Amino acid sequence: MRYVDVILPLPLEGLFTYAVSDELAARVAMGVRVVVPFNKSKRYTALVAKLHDEKPDFEVKNVIEVLDNQPIILPEQFRLWNWISEYYMAPIGEVMNAALPAGLKNEDGYQPKTETCIGLCEAYRSEKALHIAFDMLHRAEKQQKVLADFLQLGGIQEFRNSGVQTFDFPDITRDELMNESHCTSTVLKALIDRKILYTYEREVGRLNHGGEPHPEQIKSLNEAQQTAFDQIQSQFQDKRVVLLHGVTSSGKTEIYIHLIQKALDEGHQVLYLLPEIALTVQMMERLRRVFGNRLGIYHSKYSDAERVEIWQKQLSEQPYDVILGARSAVFLPFQRLGLVIVDEEHETSFKQQDPAPRYHARSAAIMLGARVLLGTATPSMESYYNAQTGKFGLVTLSTRYQGIELPEIQVVDVKDLRRRKMMSGPFSPQLLTAMRMALEEKKQVILFQNRRGFAPMVECNTCGWVPKCKNCDVALTLHKTTNTLTCHYCGHTYAVPTQCPACEGRDLRGRGYGTEKIEDQIRDIFPEARVARMDLDTTRSRNAYERLIGDFASGRTNVLIGTQMISKGLDFDRVAVVGILDADSMLNNPDFRAYEHAFMMMSQVSGRAGRKGKRGLVLLQTKNKELPVIQQVTNNDGQHFYADLIEERRDFRYPPFHHLVYIYLRHRHENVVDSAAILMASLLRQSFGSRILGPDKPGISKVKTLHIRKIVLKLENGIDLRRVREYLRRAQTKILQDKRNAALQVFFDVDPL
Repeated sequence: MRYVDVILPLPLEGLFTYAVSDELAARVAMGVRVVVPFNKSKRYTALVAKLHDEKPDFEVKNVIEVLDNQPIILPEQFRLWNWISEYYMAPIGEVMNAALPAGLKNEDGYQPKTETCIGLCEAYRSEKALHIAFDMLHRAEKQQKVLADFLQLGGIQEFRNSGVQTFDFPDITRDELMNESHCTSTVLKALIDRKILYTYEREVGRLNHGGEPHPEQIKSLNEAQQTAFDQIQSQFQDKRVVLLHGVTSSGKTEIYIHLIQKALDEGHQVLYLLPEIALTVQMMERLRRVFGNRLGIYHSKYSDAERVEIWQKQLSEQPYDVILGARSAVFLPFQRLGLVIVDEEHETSFKQQDPAPRYHARSAAIMLGARVLLGTATPSMESYYNAQTGKFGLVTLSTRYQGIELPEIQVVDVKDLRRRKMMSGPFSPQLLTAMRMALEEKKQVILFQNRRGFAPMVECNTCGWVPKCKNCDVALTLHKTTNTLTCHYCGHTYAVPTQCPACEGRDLRGRGYGTEKIEDQIRDIFPEARVARMDLDTTRSRNAYERLIGDFASGRTNVLIGTQMISKGLDFDRVAVVGILDADSMLNNPDFRAYEHAFMMMSQVSGRAGRKGKRGLVLLQTKNKELPVIQQVTNNDGQHFYADLIEERRDFRYPPFHHLVYIYLRHRHENVVDSAAILMASLLRQSFGSRILGPDKPGISKVKTLHIRKIVLKLENGIDLRRVREYLRRAQTKILQDKRNAALQVFFDVDPL
C-alpha cells in the first residue's frame, strides 16, 4: 500500500495523509490533483505534496480519484508555496487557495469552451452521393443553397466530375455557415434531420492570439537608456536583484522591452509584474506590438476559465514566453524562467491584505530564483536601502525621454485661500485658471483625490449625528449615483435617511469630497469638458479599464478624475495640468509609512503631466506648505526625502532596520477579544520582552461584525525568524485552546504595509 501527503485548500496547518489503492498508485505523482474525503461527508480536490510507503500510526482514508495524468504545479512552485507559508505564517492550504484558479480546485470546476461545427455525413462524402443529395433537395431551394454554401466553405468549388472518391472538410462552424448562406436555423435543422449534415462540438481556447511577434518594432535606446541597459546587464553578473531608479517618463519601459528580448534570445521566459490591472491594459498593447502571440496576460479580471487555460498552456510544450500580470501571476508555472520585472515596485498593491496568505509579490518574485529587475521612479524604503547597502544592484536613470522637462510643481496654500474665502469648494482659483487654459488649448487635465464616493460622511447639521455601519466601526460614504450610503469595509449599503434619528432634524449634509462629488462639480464649472472618473466604483467590470484609459488616451475625454489608480505609471501624451486636491488627507494618516506613501503618490501623479510637448504644471493643494515633504515633492528631491526618512526609521526601530509583525485578534464579542489580546501580549512578552507593543485598538476597530485588537512585534535585523515563528505559533495555539476563545481568530501580518 502506498500513501500520499496532500495539501487541502483549507486554512489548516500541515499536510494530510491518505492511502492510495494499487489501481490508482501508478497515476499518483507529486503535483497531481486527487479527490479525497474529509470529515464525514465532504470531498475536496487536494494536491499531492509527497508520495511514500510509510504507514501512519493512525487510520487513514483512501484517495477517491486521481484527476491529472501530469503534475499541474512544478517543483519550483512547491518551493515558493512552502516559503510563503513559512515566512508569512499562513497555512499551506491558504497558499494553495491563492495560487490556483478556482477551476483547478474543483472536481468539475473547469469546462472547456466549445463551438458548434457542421459536418457532412459519411454517407454523402463522395461525388455520386452528393449528386443524390442535390436531387433529393430539388424542391427545397433554400436547403440546396445551404448545402452548396457548405461545400464552398469547405473548399469544394465544383464537385461534379472531380474524380475525388471521398471529400474531406475543415472545421466549419455553425455561425460561419449561417452567416454565409443567410439561412435560418429551421433550414439548417432540416438538412440535419435528413442526415445530410450533422453537428459536433469543437473545443476552442479562450485565450487571445496576438499575432506574429515583431522584434523589429523594438525602438532603439537613446544614450541614457543604453547606458542604463548596459549597467543592468553588468550588475546582473554578481547581483540577482537590481533596482532601476528612473525618473517619471525616463523611458524605463523601452529598457524593459530590450531586456525581455535578450532573455528570449537566450531561451528564457519572462514574468512582467504590474501592481494594477489598469496599468496592464496600457502595457499589454505596447508589449503585444513587439511580442505578439508570445505574450500572455494574467490577472483577476480575466474569467476563471481563461486563467485555467493560461495555467495549462504554461505547462504545455508551447507556453507563453512572456507573461504580463498583476500580483497573482507570480504563482504561474514557469518551465525556464530567466527574468522577472517588477514595475512600479514601490506600490502597496503588490502586498496581499485579505484573505491570507498576506504575501508581497515583490518578495515572492525574488524567491523564484530568476534575475529580478525592480523598476520605479520612487523606490520603496526597503528597496532603496537594500540598493544603497549593496544587497541589490542599483542603476539610476535621471533624464526624461527626449529631453522632456519635469513638471513645474506649484504649492497652493489652501489654508490662506480659505481664510480669504477664495476657494470654490475643493478648487483653488489657481487650479481653475490652469484647467481653463489647458482645455482651451485642447490639452488634458488629471485631478487626483484619494477618496471615492460623493462624500466621505454625512452629518446632521443640527446635532452632529453621523450614520455609521452596523457591521463596522466606520462612517458611511455617500454615493450619489446610487443614492445610497455604503460601507467601504464590508460593502453593506443603506438608504439615505431623510431625517436625523437623534434629533429628528432634516438638515443632513455630506461632508468632504469624494471623486464622485469632484466629478459633479467639474461638470458644473466646465460644462464643455468631457469628464471621466476612474475609481473602484467605475472599474468593476473587466472592460472598464480599457474603455476609460482608451477614451482618455485618444482624447475622447479630456478631464480624468481619480483615486490612486491614476497615479500608477499611466502614460498619456496631452496632459498639461495635474491637480492634487488634498495632499493633507494622505499626510495625516496615523501610520509610520504615511509620508513615504504620500511622497510616492504625489510624485507619481505629478509625473503624469507634460510627458510630451511643453512642460506640464502640477498644482499641489495643502494647508501645510511648510512641511519638508511638500518641498521635497515640489523639488523632486528624493535624495533628501530618503535621507530624512531613513534616520527617522533608524531612531524609532522601523523597517528597513527592523522587521514588523502585526498580530491581529478578532471576535464578535469585544470582551472576549480584549481579554484574549491582553493574555496573548503577556505570553509574547515572556519571549520577546520590550519588542512587543500593545494590544491596542486599530484605527478601524470593528469590521464585518468582528471586534479587532492589534499587537505589534518589532524584530531587529538578523534575529532568528524561524524561532520567532515558533514562539508566535506556540502563543497562538495556547490562546485558541481555551474554550472561551473557540470562535476567536488569530492571524499574523508579516512585513505589513
